[in-house]
Amino acid sequence: MRRTALFLSLLAAGTLGQAQAAPADPAKSSVKFVFTQMNVPVEGQFKKFSADIAFDTAKPDTGKVNIAVDLAATDAGSSDANQAVQMKEWFNTSSYPKATFSANQFKPLGGGKFSATGQFSVKGKTANLTVPFTVKPDAKGSWYEGSFPLSRLAWKIGEGEWSDVGAVADAVQVKFKLYVAK
Repeated sequence: MRRTALFLSLLAAGTLGQAQAAPADPAKSSVKFVFTQMNVPVEGQFKKFSADIAFDTAKPDTGKVNIAVDLAATDAGSSDANQAVQMKEWFNTSSYPKATFSANQFKPLGGGKFSATGQFSVKGKTANLTVPFTVKPDAKGSWYEGSFPLSRLAWKIGEGEWSDVGAVADAVQVKFKLYVAK
């Protein structure tokens, strides 16, 4: 009877067969981006974000990830750029304060490489996005690292006069490095 009760409570809590999500360590983790303005690469970063990751390399089909980025805490390289990216033409942070990515479909690619497919939302638009990443375990946890290209115009980031790709290129490379302790 006790075993049945324990089994049912684990099942009800969703812990049977699924890894438990753990938060990424914000002091060790980063989410950055690189864009080209006037043919000059500019690197920026999102200073505030949260990431909850449940992932077992031996059972990728049980994984899940939820990432939320605070767009008002964007460092785009200068104080003028930091103010500009919050405007309606860019992230419109007064209406859309966060960008999110939630995935529960994972595919092994070999050699410690995987892909995560899920819903990406930014500036009021949501669509499927597949993100490649590697997993590098260490003695105290795991590093999840990857990068992917994003078309800013497809997501209406940099509208109006900023839609001219001669001034700011359409392609933005997003790079992440997330550390989750055991």
